[in-house]
Amino acid sequence: MANQKILLVEGTDDEHVVKHICGNYGIPSLDFKSHEGIEPLIASIPTSIHSAGDEGDVVGILVDADASAQNRWQSIRSQIISVGYQGVPDHPRAGGITIEPPAATILPRVGVWIMPDNQTAGVLEDFLSFLIPVPSPLLEHARHSMATIPDGQRLFGPVDEPKALIHTWLAWQQTPGRPFGTAITARFLDPGVPQVAVFAEWLRELFFANSEID
Repeated sequence: MANQKILLVEGTDDEHVVKHICGNYGIPSLDFKSHEGIEPLIASIPTSIHSAGDEGDVVGILVDADASAQNRWQSIRSQIISVGYQGVPDHPRAGGITIEPPAATILPRVGVWIMPDNQTAGVLEDFLSFLIPVPSPLLEHARHSMATIPDGQRLFGPVDEPKALIHTWLAWQQTPGRPFGTAITARFLDPGVPQVAVFAEWLRELFFANSEID
């Protein structure tokens, strides 16, 4: 039976982005488990780890930092430790986190990536902003437009600004409003930037470190 290679994600946007990045970097298919937000995902970590209980199985965890990458990591770290992992780092690492299973167990290798870069506050959309080709006068125009929304007409809060910005920018492309994944394939968003290469390398090393892939 083939080893399980499972990536836990908060929602379908994350899933589609990762699928298209994998396609661009020649990374084989993964099995995704999409959740309805961060709290269900974190609660599911022990069960997901135990369900992937064969030698060679891998469980990846992809989440948004939101207000703090360190706080998000502590929530995930405590769940991983509760299953029996040792030597779990105190802080997230810039290149992504990979944790080997304890000796004499059949627990899977576990990895964690905290969007956008394992260090700063933010969300998936902040990561996607790295993919916007520069210079981008249209992006600056979108920022200016958001900053000048009349009082009482701004219906989203500061935490949703990255979402509003990327969706506005995509709405102004040659084919308006493409989903994130297909915007990568269409090269509206450039997957060749260094930030994506680091993420792709984490995926490759986590899931396929012992496999032969092109």
